[in-house]
Amino acid sequence: MKQQNGAPLITLTGVKITYGGPPLIDDAHLSVHAGERACLVGRNGSGKSTLMKVMAGLVDPDEGDIVIPSSVRVTYLAQTPSLSEWPTALEAVRSGLSEDNMELDYLAESYLRELNVDPDRSTETMSGGECRKVALARALISDPHLLLLDEPTNHLDLPSIEWLEKTLSRLSGAVILISHDRALLERSTTRTLWVERGRVRSLGAGFSRFDTWREEVYHEEDLQQKRMDKLLAQETQWLREGISARRTRNQGRLRRLHKLREERSSLRRRSGTAALSIESGGKSGKVVIDAQGVCKSYGDHTLFKPLDLRVTRGDRIGIIGPNGAGKSTLIKVICGELTPDAGKVHLGTQLKPVYIDQSRTLDPEATLMDILCVSGSDRVMVHGHPVHVAGYLQDFLFEGRDARRKVKTLSGGERARLLLAQQLTESANLLILDEPTNDLDLETLELLQDLLGDYEGTVIMVSHDRDFLDRVVTSILSFELDGGVTEYAGGYSDMLAQRSHEQTSSDKLSAAATKEDAHRPKRVKRKLSYKESQALEQALIKMDRLSAEVSQLEVEIEDPALFERDPQKFQESVNLLGERRSQLEMIEEEWLRLETLKEELESQ
Repeated sequence: MKQQNGAPLITLTGVKITYGGPPLIDDAHLSVHAGERACLVGRNGSGKSTLMKVMAGLVDPDEGDIVIPSSVRVTYLAQTPSLSEWPTALEAVRSGLSEDNMELDYLAESYLRELNVDPDRSTETMSGGECRKVALARALISDPHLLLLDEPTNHLDLPSIEWLEKTLSRLSGAVILISHDRALLERSTTRTLWVERGRVRSLGAGFSRFDTWREEVYHEEDLQQKRMDKLLAQETQWLREGISARRTRNQGRLRRLHKLREERSSLRRRSGTAALSIESGGKSGKVVIDAQGVCKSYGDHTLFKPLDLRVTRGDRIGIIGPNGAGKSTLIKVICGELTPDAGKVHLGTQLKPVYIDQSRTLDPEATLMDILCVSGSDRVMVHGHPVHVAGYLQDFLFEGRDARRKVKTLSGGERARLLLAQQLTESANLLILDEPTNDLDLETLELLQDLLGDYEGTVIMVSHDRDFLDRVVTSILSFELDGGVTEYAGGYSDMLAQRSHEQTSSDKLSAAATKEDAHRPKRVKRKLSYKESQALEQALIKMDRLSAEVSQLEVEIEDPALFERDPQKFQESVNLLGERRSQLEMIEEEWLRLETLKEELESQ
């Protein structure tokens, strides 16, 4: 964890947020310093996004104070960013530049290229994934002191998630991150903020310690509750005996008993976990899917080249690749929704497939009961058996009274759970999941992993969640933008290991073939662009200037008489020193990136 220098970037004191019921956030106290990487975790509906909006100044708390120094620049990325006010992707990203970092303009186009987004792409025709990429680039280029990211990986493909991970590691400012992507959280955070039952707890370690910490907190709570229960039982027994033994009671002890009862009844119980289940509906045939030479193109764009794929009973196949590579199209070809340009798909016998598409829309005006009770009664048919809607909703972490809520009032995570509730009512021995992890909170995600682990049927899923893939699938189908598809045994980490081995073998073969290729025309070397060359030169100039300023400020602060003579001047120098050090670190990292790129290009 980086050392905390200088004043906090943001401080929350006694913050309380309520919407008429129990406090969503109750008496929150926290501060964030420069360089910190904090994840904000908690169940859907616990108040994470609301708390982040409070930090961003978009929501006023009911009680408490928020202090952000005027010199601190805060950038907030919402779950559903809007880019409608800018005509193109490039203009949207450039709008994130502030007056004091206009020299980073060259990064706008660079970021978009790295994210595989056409800078001239119209914002009106962007997909959800493209919109998210552009909004991310816009937030990152603003060079904030405090960056607030609410579910930045939703609708992002794996290359973009990995790009985000690397870019966050280079930022000099502090980051607070809400995400369900465990791999991103484990690799990118140094502090954990846990929102649960209105309380905001803080752990001075990254997300990799969260599971252990959570169990420790729950264990201590259980011990405390047992002690309270024991004391309550003792006091109740005394009261019963006292009534029959004498008319006069010890009023002080009686008040203590009533107080204990109030405390016990006011405890906000931990929410249960979703009771998800899938009934396999009998075994399918041994061969579930046999696809031979299937391919699909749209015009001149090849989604996937002729592909042979055999899926046998019990397989769990994960499909990965960039957005637009053809992953969902392959699923639709397998399901028979689309006809391949060539090849054939043979489905096995006794199949009962269920296709869970997280992009499926729900009527915003419909109630949860309308969605689940298709017969018009208050019963849900679950695996052929009627179940009362209130009880079924509780299995998916809703309250019974939520049956009358409209879909439009649900959060993204609640919508995802409702879709699962709707689609898991049927028996299935072939489960096809298209981005099942979008918007799920971590606890529901963990339960879905366990559910799929115990499931006896066959699973085919599209996912960009690396940790989820590692825990669930038995093989990976990796799509490339050129239409190639490669199958790897094991999970995502296994795929990376196999690719690394293949690359090592390929490098050896390339070295052996160098002599044979020597007579062939060499490719023209690419050089740094004009903007990149200018940025490299400017970085050197700025490093010299900032280094001189830092040295001068360090000399001023080391003067023992300065604080006694002018405390305000001393504090201003300390603050300015921290700011100049951060700027110098950022410029040094940018210089290193450009210099490394220059060396790589020259060595080609």
